[in-house]
Amino acid sequence: MNYRPLVSGLQLALRASVAAGVAVALAQLLGLSHPLYAFLAAVIVTDLAPSQSRKLALHRLVATAVGAVCGALLTPLLPAGPIAIGVSILIAMLACQLVQVPDAAKVAGFICGIVVLENSTAPWVSAFGRFVETTLGVVVALLVSYVPKLIKLDEPDEKSVNQAAE
Repeated sequence: MNYRPLVSGLQLALRASVAAGVAVALAQLLGLSHPLYAFLAAVIVTDLAPSQSRKLALHRLVATAVGAVCGALLTPLLPAGPIAIGVSILIAMLACQLVQVPDAAKVAGFICGIVVLENSTAPWVSAFGRFVETTLGVVVALLVSYVPKLIKLDEPDEKSVNQAAE
């Protein structure tokens, strides 16, 4: 039986759960209003390879910034409701296309929709909060990605894979 997928899955689950738990603990310690976004970011960014975690982290931060800014700008302009959510998500996702970060579009729409749905009287404060909470989760996930794997599997490194492909 090939145990590699099970071992990799276990290690990824352990990393994601540790990152999420630490992110929530830190968010609560710092008195952040929505620790949910810290743990979501930590789980989404966690990967077994630090290089992949860095790539996911960058996309997540860009997406959150675009979504938060769009949400803060649109909240005072759109009446609260389903149409506002749809329009704001459309604009955030299109903004990602315009700034040439299409991989960030879905998350940007998600964050924008959250900010608009909150319908806060202080949308910039709400948007900034989402960005801070997400950044906390991303940083924790990046730090966890550098913890050595519990079980080393004989896996080809990136150079060997690239050379074999050539």
